[in-house]
Amino acid sequence: MMGARLARVLRTFNLESRAHREIGKAKPAPAPRHPAAAAAGATREDPGQFREEIKKKDEHLHALLKEVYVDSRDPPVIVKNGRGSLPSKTEERRLAKTGQLRQLDVKTIPKGKISVIEVLTLLSDHHRSPDEWTAETIASEYSLELKDVTALLTYFIPFAVKVFPPQDKKAIQPR
Repeated sequence: MMGARLARVLRTFNLESRAHREIGKAKPAPAPRHPAAAAAGATREDPGQFREEIKKKDEHLHALLKEVYVDSRDPPVIVKNGRGSLPSKTEERRLAKTGQLRQLDVKTIPKGKISVIEVLTLLSDHHRSPDEWTAETIASEYSLELKDVTALLTYFIPFAVKVFPPQDKKAIQPR
């Protein structure tokens, strides 16, 4: 605390006379200007010259401008559909296989895509009878590509819950 007071006293000591001394010093001379900047500064002094040059008609540029022909066509007008949104690119859709949430289920699905309910259904069908539900059958049934279906059957494994009995001998035995 004592150090802070001492520092403040030394900082404010003779402050006004030190400030007047710094203000009274000779200012450093500015660096010489580049010749290009000096020429630009000379043209700034006569703004009337630019006004005349802007108003003057350049016949060469006017002749070139007359040769330009622009043919523009308006893009076709996009009409909003009845729902009030812009129509997206037209994509083929198929009816979804209904799940248990009748009202909340998705009604149509774009071709090449599949819902989670349908994935679980087709996986269980393939697991129960792989001879009947082959990858080709599933691809034609759900409008999917064959490579996607084979990848789905190979790599997508639904969760299986397995409960293991406790191995601990100290487990509480029912009476």
